[in-house]
Amino acid sequence: MIRITQQRIKCIGCGNCEEVAQNNWKMNDADGKADLIGANNNKGFYTIISSDDDYEPNLEAQNICPVKIIRVEKV
Repeated sequence: MIRITQQRIKCIGCGNCEEVAQNNWKMNDADGKADLIGANNNKGFYTIISSDDDYEPNLEAQNICPVKIIRVEKV
């Protein structure tokens, strides 16, 4: 299993995360920021637990995020 965390307030809406990890990310039409699908919000940090199959695409999302607001870790 993996944990994906996003600090959504700092998102600039570039769309890179959605491009490389469509299973976990969707751009929000209302504000143009990325939504971590199914995430729980805890004081501005959005988190989900996902399968190991999502590790590589989300690691790529973490690495290409220009504002470095995505963290992926194995749990």
